[in-house]
Amino acid sequence: MRPLSNLGEDELLAELERRGLITGLDAEGAVFPDGRVVTQDTVVAGVHFSIDPPWREVGYKAAAVNLSDLAAMGAEPDGLVVTAALPAEVDAEAVVELYAGLNEPGVPILAGDTTSSQVPMLTVTALGRSERVPGRAGALPGDELVVTGPLGAAAAGFYAMAYRLSGFQELVERQLRPVFRLNEGRRLARTAHALIDISDGILRDAARIAKRSGVRLVIDPEAVPRAEGIDRVADLPFWTMGEDYELLAALTPEDARASGFPVVGRVEAGAGVEPDLPSAGWDAFRR
Repeated sequence: MRPLSNLGEDELLAELERRGLITGLDAEGAVFPDGRVVTQDTVVAGVHFSIDPPWREVGYKAAAVNLSDLAAMGAEPDGLVVTAALPAEVDAEAVVELYAGLNEPGVPILAGDTTSSQVPMLTVTALGRSERVPGRAGALPGDELVVTGPLGAAAAGFYAMAYRLSGFQELVERQLRPVFRLNEGRRLARTAHALIDISDGILRDAARIAKRSGVRLVIDPEAVPRAEGIDRVADLPFWTMGEDYELLAALTPEDARASGFPVVGRVEAGAGVEPDLPSAGWDAFRR
């Protein structure tokens, strides 16, 4: 018996791929020959949000994290398909707030489903179109790595909420309302050799590019832009913890400089990621 808590998310996906049961792990979602792209995420009460949540914020975040995956595929969004599984005792006005949050990013809800569940769960599928999806498998030795914005705010905001710390509302806002870099994604996708959104932490997501591309990614911690104020929350490496939803791209040095985004590392021959911090980032099964 191999419990998922020992195997971990990436190892589970690798095992399913080895057995021919899944494909498409080179990108943030499914990519079709005609340029259509599709991605999907599920958020669950008690795992991704509290049992008695601010429903509008849950809806907004569920939409935003899917739109961030589209951004990492250089896509223009067409719409969302939403399935809401909710306990029957949830107030109807809470559901209205949930869907108001889902609509807030400005991408229409095209279809979906509702069903009853003991625990609130929300599954969002995002559909879009992309002229070019760099994916995770094209990074080359000699490339430079850029990020689209500062890291650490979401993790620090989560910490502030968990420990009821006051004075960090801007950080809390980044946890509840993550960014989604659609314009930046389309711009980077024109020339990037690899492109991924930083949902699980820069080191964990960099390792995914490294594995799919067959290279080594070196991140310079001193070069990584940090969100203002995170050092006042706690002495923790919030910049490694994820949920920032900024984009990480591998580009030629010329394109990296032309992008205007901070250069935070490089691609080398080899394997893995540096620094190697095994506990950094988010794993769905190893919490």
